Amino acid sequence: MQIVEIRELEMSLNIEKIKPAIGAIIHDVDLNTADENTTQQIQQALLDYHVIFFRNQQLAPQAQAELARGFGSLHIHPIYPSVDDVPEIIVLDSWKQDLRDNELWHTDVTFSQKPPLGCVLQAIKIPPVGGDTLWSSGAAAFAALDQGLQQKLKGLTATHDIRQSFPIERFAHNDVERKKLEETFKRNPPVIHPVVRTHPVTGQPILFVSEGFTTRINELDETESAELLQYLFAHATNEQFHLRWQWQAGDVAIWDNRCTQHKALFDYGDAHRIMHRATINGDVPFYQAAS
Repeated sequence: MQIVEIRELEMSLNIEKIKPAIGAIIHDVDLNTADENTTQQIQQALLDYHVIFFRNQQLAPQAQAELARGFGSLHIHPIYPSVDDVPEIIVLDSWKQDLRDNELWHTDVTFSQKPPLGCVLQAIKIPPVGGDTLWSSGAAAFAALDQGLQQKLKGLTATHDIRQSFPIERFAHNDVERKKLEETFKRNPPVIHPVVRTHPVTGQPILFVSEGFTTRINELDETESAELLQYLFAHATNEQFHLRWQWQAGDVAIWDNRCTQHKALFDYGDAHRIMHRATINGDVPFYQAAS
């Protein structure tokens, strides 16, 4: 695999950095009317900050899909429902779905051979209190490991399994749903990814395991695998590597799924939370030693 070179851009965006390791708010941009130059700067900002936020946006589903399509082709999710006539926009509705799996730290859809490049998430309806989302930087997490552990991890692979986050007992309430879910499992068997992946654009090494989908490290025995994964899950989501976003209706978040993981807090009881997500197709993860 080759690392894509980054073209230098003259940045004119009004960018407010959130934390040293991750995150920025981009002010004074209307995503409905962003021109090609602005879109290119947004794409560069995503590489620089891993997750970027825009306040006070009102994107129709088709416009959200078009924004996401500027980063690449779009993914159709095998489990979640979508907006009518816009199948690329999935609906995360707390009154219609069991969203507790989103409270596990996870990188989206790593149960596929080609996990997404990234996502565009819009807040449609937000609880009066709670429902924040946290994002963590896998690049910062890897950089903070001691060199001995870094070297060990570079040679390892891990299994990622859809069943980790979508157990039948929670997602199949009748025979029809059970059959549909079992068919989804058959179409999405466990896959293997490197424990450390190389970002295909920046070349950064990234810790690429998450409790949402990673089930074991293949080269280690079961006990050592479990112990190391528990350590890595805790390390990767350490406060110094993550931010917490308090949503407002109309917010849009774009994140680089290749180098982050996230979780949505399910702390708002029966309050109503609706999010629309577009997921951008990605490539097969690989590890390439720095030259």
